[in-house]
Amino acid sequence: MNMHPVMLLMLADQRQRELAEETERHRVLAGAREARRGRKGRAARGQPTGNLASCDPSAAVPAR
Repeated sequence: MNMHPVMLLMLADQRQRELAEETERHRVLAGAREARRGRKGRAARGQPTGNLASCDPSAAVPAR
């Protein structure tokens, strides 16, 4: 089936717009995920992050 060149151009333009919208949605969602991850990271600020045991008692450590 042969298509009219203007119709092919319209379909190509429509597909380009769809791809651009999909890319923009992906960027917005990735930014939202990054923002959420950043908020969670701030909540843990002040907590030791190393692998050495702390001298302070912790609620996560069972009583001895």
